[in-house]
Amino acid sequence: MEVLVFHWTAKKTLSKPGVRNVVLVEGVRTPFLQAGTTYADLMAHDLARGALQGLLNRTAFPKEAVDYIVYGTVIQEVKTSNVAREAALGAGFSDKTPAHTVTMACISSNQAMTTAVGLVASGQCDAVVAGGVEFMSDVPIRHSRKMRKMMLSLNRARTLGARLSLLGSLRLSHLVPELPAVSEFSTAEMMGHSADRLAAAFGISRLDQDEFALRSHVLAKKAQDEGLLTDIVDFKVPGKDIVSKDNGIRPSTMEQMSKLKPAFIKPHGTVTAANSSYLTDGASAVLIMSEEKALAMGYKPKAYLSPTYAIPKVLERSGLTLADIDAFEFHEAFAGQVLANLTAMESDWFAQNCMGRKAKVGAPPMEKFNLWGGSLSLGHPFAATGCRLVTMVAHRLKKEGGQYGLVAACAAGGQGHAMLVEACPQ
Repeated sequence: MEVLVFHWTAKKTLSKPGVRNVVLVEGVRTPFLQAGTTYADLMAHDLARGALQGLLNRTAFPKEAVDYIVYGTVIQEVKTSNVAREAALGAGFSDKTPAHTVTMACISSNQAMTTAVGLVASGQCDAVVAGGVEFMSDVPIRHSRKMRKMMLSLNRARTLGARLSLLGSLRLSHLVPELPAVSEFSTAEMMGHSADRLAAAFGISRLDQDEFALRSHVLAKKAQDEGLLTDIVDFKVPGKDIVSKDNGIRPSTMEQMSKLKPAFIKPHGTVTAANSSYLTDGASAVLIMSEEKALAMGYKPKAYLSPTYAIPKVLERSGLTLADIDAFEFHEAFAGQVLANLTAMESDWFAQNCMGRKAKVGAPPMEKFNLWGGSLSLGHPFAATGCRLVTMVAHRLKKEGGQYGLVAACAAGGQGHAMLVEACPQ
């Protein structure tokens, strides 16, 4: 058995005597694939089931010992609106194990994990599986509202004459479908437009964004080649080969990236396909337990967890500073979004005028930041990314011998999530 020795006596710890410490026991994910590729003929619950089965296989955790399952998803399939339940049943969990689905844009699995932490910390559960799944290869495309109204009216019509009358009102415009868009309902603005405006507001150039995106792909390829992405579990696609690695990691050159045209604000925008995360299919799952129960069952926890909704809050609550953090894993929706946030974190003006703080938080040092790639390269299945971030930072802490990791992610609607992760001393 592998034994890790840490000397942290001078540092604080999230572990507290006399309380239920919440730990991450294990985390896995399916390979993240570009939408429209090998997973194209599946459904979201298939990928979620694969992640759940992979978690069970890796941990040999008894299904009956799981008290609760909570999953995140963003683009919901109507047939499996509670995808957590469908995936759990498909993975062989008892129908007596409750499961529910949450949605909070790109931090949906972050919220699933936060829910799991709350259930364990409060004593309601000893072991909770949290996860997230997104399937962009087949998104719901609806009839127009006028067409839907006519179809519902046809269903209620009692006579042939009434049906013929309704059909006579059909117009070609009724047949135009409603296509889904990655945009906010309240503003109708697409995330790419927001990223472009954010980059412009903080003076993030196209060159800055392309360099950051290239860095992500280069680091991800290095991590992939060195076998560091151990959170991935193989997934067998029916009628096809077994998928065992992400397929969107593609280091390019600055010259090639510079040739791409703006994707959202044309012709002067700076956000392109090369410095944006791509539409991705994938699922993730983590096992969260009370430390006491995990140890009693013979498991070696990876990390203590402490979630909140902003980086300054999570640091203040834990009595830590940015200098105490050994590994940072931030979600990379767009290179411009990440760089704008890092610029804001280094700004006293922003801290005073936008956050009500006396001084800046400070930006993470790049030698500790997203060292195994990020969403720009590994892929971003909206609701699955949060669990990937937490598992990756736990694995990095073990690999690098660090104590504290910080996870952060943004989400549509101006929302965000941060989680402090502490390696469990073995």
